[in-house]
Amino acid sequence: MLKSLYWRVYFFLQNRKSKRFQRSLGHNVTGLIVDAQNGRFAVDPADLEVGAKLRLHGAYGMDEVERIAGLIDETSSVLVVGSHIGSLVIPIAKMCAKVVAIEANPHNYRLLETNLKLNDATNVEPHHVAASGKEERIKFQLNTVNSGGSKRVPVHNRYIYTYDNPEVIEVQAYALDDYLGDHAFDLVLIDIEGSEYFAMQGMTSILGQTKTLIVEFLPHHITNVAGVSLDDFLAQVPEHFTKLTVPTKDSTYDRAEGMDVLKRMFAAGEGDDGVVFHTSV
Repeated sequence: MLKSLYWRVYFFLQNRKSKRFQRSLGHNVTGLIVDAQNGRFAVDPADLEVGAKLRLHGAYGMDEVERIAGLIDETSSVLVVGSHIGSLVIPIAKMCAKVVAIEANPHNYRLLETNLKLNDATNVEPHHVAASGKEERIKFQLNTVNSGGSKRVPVHNRYIYTYDNPEVIEVQAYALDDYLGDHAFDLVLIDIEGSEYFAMQGMTSILGQTKTLIVEFLPHHITNVAGVSLDDFLAQVPEHFTKLTVPTKDSTYDRAEGMDVLKRMFAAGEGDDGVVFHTSV
């Protein structure tokens, strides 16, 4: 009960902080230019997660960028599903031949397009669509305090997803196997706030050909957003991935042992921003 109250108070205060900062700048300010380790970015002043970290600390997710750097080279083709404003896409693009970037949130997508121009990222191909198991229109909520937390409307829409009163819109979604002509990617990164299950359903051909798959693994997203079981989620991971690395455990496992690790993490409510499934160490 106390833990639940703590998080409610925390999210309430974050929402107030975001609105206060936005008011101090004026409502006509929709982006601030920041020079960070990741590159030069226009960031949403209301965003207290990725945007604030780029503004205040000059970096976001560079540990993940470094991890990806060891998995690709200058000839690689990368698919990023959940590109946000490009804080990972842009540094990755500097290390490979091509990046295809998928982003469903229209506000984030506009910033992504701006940031690609700011960084002269001409090898990035952006797409303003959502990834799903089929072609459909989905209800999608636009979070402001954490714009990267925007997502399809959850099956169980808890307070942690609605505390900033997100606007709900409809966005176009596709099975990426059907939407993308190119299915040959060396690395696929999926971070879409609980829709990973649906995206993987629509990417069986793409995933069947890729060497490395990185997927955000958060138990509450699997349960509340997708509304599926862990077994359903893990069943979407193709069998040719014989190894998996869990960065928060700093360990690599054979597939069977790794799946058991994920099951224990799920039971304990432990997540990881990007579990790495691969064919070899």
